Amino acid sequence: MKKQIPNLFTLLNLFFGCIAIVFALQTESFIIYTNDDVTSSFNIPEKLSYAAVLIFASALVDFLDGFVARFFKVCSDMGKQLDSLADVVSFGVAPGVILYQLIRISFIREENGLDTSIIWLVPAFILSAASAYRLAKFNLDTSQNYGFKGVPTPAVGLLVASFPLMLHYGGGILFIGQSPIKNFIFFDTLSRHLTTTVNQWLTNKWFLYALIILLSWLMVSKLPIMAMKFKDYTLKNNMPKIILAAITVISAVLLKWLAVPVIFIAYIILSLALKNKTTT
Repeated sequence: MKKQIPNLFTLLNLFFGCIAIVFALQTESFIIYTNDDVTSSFNIPEKLSYAAVLIFASALVDFLDGFVARFFKVCSDMGKQLDSLADVVSFGVAPGVILYQLIRISFIREENGLDTSIIWLVPAFILSAASAYRLAKFNLDTSQNYGFKGVPTPAVGLLVASFPLMLHYGGGILFIGQSPIKNFIFFDTLSRHLTTTVNQWLTNKWFLYALIILLSWLMVSKLPIMAMKFKDYTLKNNMPKIILAAITVISAVLLKWLAVPVIFIAYIILSLALKNKTTT
């Protein structure tokens, strides 16, 4: 029975991913009639944000299943395969559906956007295919214990999951409307500018297409990326992880969901800049 405890966490990861897909598909378009002209718009539905939150929940459970397996010393080949299958759904398919909806939003904002062919929407699932390929390759490579070849799928999945949350809750400076910082015109202007810029980018189809290609390549590439595992506890060998942790805390305090892409970019830069310390 003890051997199955980590697998239950993995299946919970899969379960959250499935529910995330259901929420991501429950979106509605709203048509606004203005005199003789028809203008279409799209409301960022709350359920798309629910899907994003469930992907973050999947990431938490994904971390816990590995921790539980090591704690009970019951790591197995079946657990490894099951983990990858769950990750394909939670961090591959679910983010792909979110991207599908965001591309759909970008077209609906345009004239005659409701008539857009599905051909323009399905490139979102290139990310899902790249996720599956990356995970299959990872399972066959036994050398990726303390460093990855290519960006791990959960990192990409969490980045995409942050997009609906940034659109729904804003991408400006945290607590700017609830603290003394709102009295400073500079910070208020910066917050508004960040929110506007984020909204424009994440509802721009060309930006989303480019992002899909970039993220897919990052996953299947052979770039040396650090794993968040500690081979030892020396300060020298863990400096990249410590720097990343500091960036995570600072960005989480200062930013809203915009902290997620900041952390993602920092993760890649640190991995490449200090690759000798991140992959050994």
